[in-house]
Amino acid sequence: MLSRLREIVIGQNGSRNPTLSTDIAMETGDIDYGMSMRDNRRPSIYSTIDAMPQLDFYANDTITGRLRHSRPSLEILRKANNEGIVVGGQTEGSESWGLPPPPELEDPGKPKEEPVRFGWFLGVMVRCMLNIWGVILFLRLSWITSQAGIILTWVIIFMSVFITTITATSVSAISTNGKVYSGGAYFMISRTLGPELGAPIGMLFAFANALACALNTVGFAETVRDLLKDYDAEMVDPINDVRIIGVCTIIVLLGISLAGMSWEAKAQILFFIVLLISFANYFVGTVIPATVEKQSMGFFSYRREIFVENLLPDWRGPDGSFFRMFSIFFPSATGILSGVNICGDLEDPEGAIPKGTLLAIFWTTLSYLAISITAGATVVRDASGNLNDSLPANGSGLCEGVGCSLGWNFDGCEQNQTCAFGLANNFQVLSMISGYGHLITAGIFAASLSSALGFLVSAPKVFQCLCKDNIYPYIGFFGKGYGKNNEPLRAYLLTFLIATAFILIAELNVIAPLISNFFLCSYALINFSCFHATITKSPGWRPSYRYFSPWLSLFVAAISVILMFLFTWWAALITLGIILFLLGYVSYNKPKVNWGSSVQAGTYNMALSYSVSLTNVDDHIKNFRPQCLVLTGPPNLRPALVDFVGSFTKNVSLMICGDVLMDEDKSLRSSTDTLVKWLNQRKVRSFYTTFTANTLREGTRHLMQATGLGKMKPNTLVVGFKSNWQECSSGSLEDYVNTIIDSFDSNYGVLILRMMDGLDITEEIESEANRSAVNPGFESDEGVSSENGNSTDKDSGTDLPNEQIRTVFQTKQGRKTIDVYWISDDGGLTLLVPYLLTRRKRWSHCKVRVFIVGDHQTMEDDRKEMLELMKKFRLDISDVIVMTDSEKPAQPKALKRLEDIVAPFRLNDEAQGGDIQELRKQSPWKISDKELEALRPKSERIVKLNEIIRRNSKHAALILVSLPVPQSDCPSALYMAWLDTLSRGLHCPVLLIRGNQQNVLTFYCQ
Repeated sequence: MLSRLREIVIGQNGSRNPTLSTDIAMETGDIDYGMSMRDNRRPSIYSTIDAMPQLDFYANDTITGRLRHSRPSLEILRKANNEGIVVGGQTEGSESWGLPPPPELEDPGKPKEEPVRFGWFLGVMVRCMLNIWGVILFLRLSWITSQAGIILTWVIIFMSVFITTITATSVSAISTNGKVYSGGAYFMISRTLGPELGAPIGMLFAFANALACALNTVGFAETVRDLLKDYDAEMVDPINDVRIIGVCTIIVLLGISLAGMSWEAKAQILFFIVLLISFANYFVGTVIPATVEKQSMGFFSYRREIFVENLLPDWRGPDGSFFRMFSIFFPSATGILSGVNICGDLEDPEGAIPKGTLLAIFWTTLSYLAISITAGATVVRDASGNLNDSLPANGSGLCEGVGCSLGWNFDGCEQNQTCAFGLANNFQVLSMISGYGHLITAGIFAASLSSALGFLVSAPKVFQCLCKDNIYPYIGFFGKGYGKNNEPLRAYLLTFLIATAFILIAELNVIAPLISNFFLCSYALINFSCFHATITKSPGWRPSYRYFSPWLSLFVAAISVILMFLFTWWAALITLGIILFLLGYVSYNKPKVNWGSSVQAGTYNMALSYSVSLTNVDDHIKNFRPQCLVLTGPPNLRPALVDFVGSFTKNVSLMICGDVLMDEDKSLRSSTDTLVKWLNQRKVRSFYTTFTANTLREGTRHLMQATGLGKMKPNTLVVGFKSNWQECSSGSLEDYVNTIIDSFDSNYGVLILRMMDGLDITEEIESEANRSAVNPGFESDEGVSSENGNSTDKDSGTDLPNEQIRTVFQTKQGRKTIDVYWISDDGGLTLLVPYLLTRRKRWSHCKVRVFIVGDHQTMEDDRKEMLELMKKFRLDISDVIVMTDSEKPAQPKALKRLEDIVAPFRLNDEAQGGDIQELRKQSPWKISDKELEALRPKSERIVKLNEIIRRNSKHAALILVSLPVPQSDCPSALYMAWLDTLSRGLHCPVLLIRGNQQNVLTFYCQ
């Protein structure tokens, strides 16, 4: 069956519209797997292999769990013909297309469980309204109205609604920009701003939901306690009664949550119906004429004088301030994210979240405004509840205040501050106003319990998504899901413990400001996410919901942060401290996730903008930087070369590791990613680029021309010394020298690094991992060459974490010297590189010595002149040494060694006879007797210079020597012999360096 499933049956030869076979089918439950394959394999009119556009090609199987189908690769399309592709005896297509294996057959007797999914009404609007209609509405709104007055209460309500509405539009935009899964606000922020900001706010938001659950549970417990007081049924004392009732309540809510989303949804519907009945009962009660008992408690139905009296604020007690009232009220507006938090349980999150959230804000706003104005128009601020305080029908006596005009004298309790009733003293005002008080009590129960239940469900859902992302350690245990809805039962228990801890505080006014800070912080980041995603103008930002303004989102984000400090400054500092700590951890740990965040888009925009701006800036000597193209091959095979260049380019200039591939590499992409990770792990700030070419010279020439962007282009070529130049093929030798010549012709500076033990560590890695792949363009410094320069995932150490071999350039150099043999003036690059090195901590204690060529008669003048030049360049040079013996003859033994080196490369034209030009054409790298004799003085000077270097720089940490420029009449073999002789016998790293003969140092300020 499997083999039949993987076959692709192409139409008859010569048919202009061949069709795929339709006889492949396999039943898996109710799913026709074969039909699914056929649908996704419809051919294009261009080719039977080319596929038509399919949704499944874009579906992410790692998130949805659905079968992933992939379109044919370019390689398949290029090799396709009318008869199909046959590789290894079978039709190629299904394997190359990434056709998944058929699903395992399920037990036919086992019923298939479908997860519970909700629409916009029940899943979002009702859920949001239930969470917004919380305990604040019934127990604190009338008290806030007494403190702030009707006008400022409406201001508080509208400010809260403005923040929540703009936040809802931001949420709507984010939620319609692609498929949203579970995780709520955390999912949206993290996928928009990245894990650095998303993970801290996810942790904080989940914690805030647990606190909101505790807040509403405490509100419910207070109501039950007051109800028990009316019947003189106190258990212990007022505070402990709240704790006992609260803990018992949260246990019951936990049981409902653990029963599953279907039971939780049924409970929410019941709560919603009770709330609607409760509101109807309240508004009916406001128009019923007040009884004497209700009048004694301050309720007089609608009265103009009461409305006018309650318009303005009357601040009382330590909580008597506008922002304190705002901070206490604001948690009642935090339920707008309740639908977002269960987005994984919605049928259509993209459509349900905007519609349901905005409608919930509209209807709840109307209810808050209506209740605040009706309570302010019917109840006085202070009342005694004493029937004896009524006034005679025709006399007010010495009575003052609005109660006197209504026939009641409440001055006594008001002056003594002993009034137990009225807006300012009684939290149960809505029960007193309503037609039937127990229905209001039922409404309080429904509001507080529904909100508590909603937050108890939201917190685990958000935390589960955070746990599954594996950003923070030790929390993955709580992310495990159970049942058809993948319920996070362990996270439920954790939320229960957190909520229980705060229930034991038993003070509503203490918990509310903390929640306000946490939710305001969440709102700030949600709005900033929408703003940032919009201004970065990423092509991936295409929200279906368009009724939002990024600038309003930014304004609300700023207002949210300001309100955090105005509400409770110490809680705001704690909140920011927690976020910064969690942010620091994520930034340091760098989780391996890539969500295509707007931060990435913003980084790209900034880099693009600065790069384009840089093209309009003229070059100046003061801003010259050695921007290096380093021919490393695979960087992990030459770590010393990488470390050395990184030592003077990190955070200073451009570094590009170039790798010339000698033939096609089919797995190039994965290899490139692995090598870039290697560079990042080594903390080397470098780009890595490859180029496929036939020779090193050709590849390097193209890299020098094409690498870089605008002014961010290399100006210096860095290569390793070819230690095996005497054993390698003649073509490889000629290729290496011509690469240096081309660099000078391209106006590049050239640096050649040589180390005593070589640069290539291929043999060491092969001995450990039994892997081999060396690029022949950079043949081994130890004489190891390879016929294959491919860099694949099987290359030496490309995926080995222990490959970070320590080199001499990663160790502290102590108080050694950096000796610079400035033989030829190249514009100053020879001096600039050691200066950049000494700015690094590892090289900071090294002293730089400069050696120059001079005569014995003018030695002091030459030294003083050079010291003066160094001073003008502001270079910290410890000493200048004039070499007066450079013209003396070299030792015969050293000269004999040079002759032995070049002997295998001599043409010996006299012995061979024939035309010298013809011999030169056949072997251009070889040295004729005439050329050797003509260049003998230069060869002898190079040998002598090597003797001087070995004598003066025995204990140096690094030696820099001016690189001789290869002349047109100098054969490649002789030039390599010079470089070999110049750097031979030195135990420290040697850098042969030559600038492009243009100034890179100046002592002028303009």
